[in-house]
Amino acid sequence: MPEADKEGKDYCLDVPPECKGFFLKGSNSLDWGMKNRLARIFNPETGRTVMLAVDHGYFQGPTTGLERIDVNIVPIAPYADCLMLTRGILRSIIPPSYTKSIVLRASGGPSILKELSNEELAMNMEDAARLNVSALAVQVFIGGEYETQTVTNMTRLIDMGTRYGIPTLAVTAVGKKMARDARYFRLACRICAELGAHYVKTYYVPEEFETVTASCPVPIVMAGGTKMLELDALTMAYNAVQQGAAGVDMGRNIFQSDAPVAMIQAVSAVVHKNLPPQQAFEMYNDLKNES
Repeated sequence: MPEADKEGKDYCLDVPPECKGFFLKGSNSLDWGMKNRLARIFNPETGRTVMLAVDHGYFQGPTTGLERIDVNIVPIAPYADCLMLTRGILRSIIPPSYTKSIVLRASGGPSILKELSNEELAMNMEDAARLNVSALAVQVFIGGEYETQTVTNMTRLIDMGTRYGIPTLAVTAVGKKMARDARYFRLACRICAELGAHYVKTYYVPEEFETVTASCPVPIVMAGGTKMLELDALTMAYNAVQQGAAGVDMGRNIFQSDAPVAMIQAVSAVVHKNLPPQQAFEMYNDLKNES
C-alpha cells in the first residue's frame, strides 16, 4: 500500500472560483469536447482562424495548384491554423505528425459535370472520430435545385456530430444563377445557424457584409473564392474580419499565389494582427523576395 498523503490545507478561500464564458460567439453552451475542437480551429487569443482550403478536388479533380498535394500543400500547411480537405487526401498524403486542426469535407456526390447541389453525406462519424478531426464541413445550397436535400444533409451531420462532440461547418454554396449580395447571405447563413451549424463559411460582399455577420449567431468564416491579385485578396480578408468575420478559409488565393508561403503568412498577419492590407502586401513581397 502506498503511503497516504497528508490532507491538504490551502483551499484558497480568499480566491473566488472562476466561471469564464467561452471565447467564441454562440458557443458557450456547447459540451467540453465541442469547445475544445473549436479552440483548435480558432485561436483563443484572437478568436479568429486562417483555414487553408484544399478540398476542391472532391468535385473538380486536380485543380491548378493542387496537382500534387505533397509538393504544393504540405510545405505551406504548417502556416495555417486549420487544414480543410477530404479524408482521402488526409490519409494518403498528410503526415500523421501534422498537429494543426483538420476540417474534413463530409458531403459530396456530383462532379462539375452534373448538378452540384445534388449532394449527399459522403462519410460517417466513426471515420471522423478515427481521423481525430476538429470539425466536419457540409455544403448547403440555399436556393439551389436540391436545397432541402442539402439542408437535411447538414442537420443529419449536426445530429451525428453532437453524439461525438464534433462540430459542423456549414458552407453556403452559390449557384451560377444566384445573387451574391448581403440579402442572400443573411438568409443562407441564418438558416444554417438556426438549424444548428456551429460555424458558417460564406462569401464576402463589399456592401453590408457587417449585416451578414451581425445577424448570424455563430462565427462566420470568409470564403476566399476565385483567384485575385494578392493585394485585392489581402484587402478582402482585412475588410471581412473588420466587419465581423471570425477569420478566412482561403484556397486558390494562397496555393495559386506566386509565393504561397509568403501569402499565407501575410493573410495570417491580416487576420490575427489586424495588419492593414498595404502593409500586409509589403510583408508578402518581402517574404517572397527572401525566398
